[in-house]
Amino acid sequence: MKTPISRLLATVIIAFIPFIVCGQAQLIPASSPKQKIIQDFGLGKITVTYSRPNVKGRLIFGGINPYGQVWRTGANEATTINFTENVILEGQRVPAGTYSLFTIPEKDEWTIILNKTVEQWGAYSYNKDLDFLRVSVKPQKLKNKTESFTIVFQNNTTKSADMVLLWDQILVPIHFETDDDAKIIANIDSLMNGNRKPYYFNAIQYYYENNKDMNKALAWALEAEKVSPGPWYKLWEARIQLKLGDKKAAAAAAQDGINVAKTSNDDEYIRLNKVVLEQASK
Repeated sequence: MKTPISRLLATVIIAFIPFIVCGQAQLIPASSPKQKIIQDFGLGKITVTYSRPNVKGRLIFGGINPYGQVWRTGANEATTINFTENVILEGQRVPAGTYSLFTIPEKDEWTIILNKTVEQWGAYSYNKDLDFLRVSVKPQKLKNKTESFTIVFQNNTTKSADMVLLWDQILVPIHFETDDDAKIIANIDSLMNGNRKPYYFNAIQYYYENNKDMNKALAWALEAEKVSPGPWYKLWEARIQLKLGDKKAAAAAAQDGINVAKTSNDDEYIRLNKVVLEQASK
């Protein structure tokens, strides 16, 4: 006959069995490993969480992923994508938040879907009525094969990036643009109304790369040269003058930048200023 203590011990052991099994299961590697990628984008970040199945010699699109059917865009749980700031996806505005990322592969066109329900297993409970948006993109055929399904960001700038899906011999680009230009300009204006010295470089660079007020950017470059003498702001002065169409002023600034860089043996800024000098001489 079991004593009260032995019955209690048996109850405790039985209660812990699920935890022991669960703990053991975690030691078995997933055949489609999960990956999280985080990409800085504008003022925010894009985070993608997905699982990575392998080709394993199978026919992928038009095979295990039939054409015309909703795909979880990975394996196991549906892929999720989070935006900390508003973005523009293939021309469509998307508010900050987390979405499930589904796709519908076709031979000549893919449908990209953001669905408002997250934490879905596969596409089994996918509900089209909860789609936030659908856009169409063109897949590209590659010579080389990507064995593991891969999502990467390419062509990143302060204003745009391409999120690329790669699997087997297919590449699918999804174009993003930032939706925070007004906020960035307001931030720059606020920062440049105070102690400007720490912010000259980023403010000038943003105005230059995004074709903002070049005269304002030039004024900042000239101010910055006085508080931080060196070849770097001469380079920006030369670049801006060139963009404004004043090749003579651009060449003069670039030559000054070269001369200053030579005194400090700064090969990088010698090279960069020479590039502008050559462009101004054409």
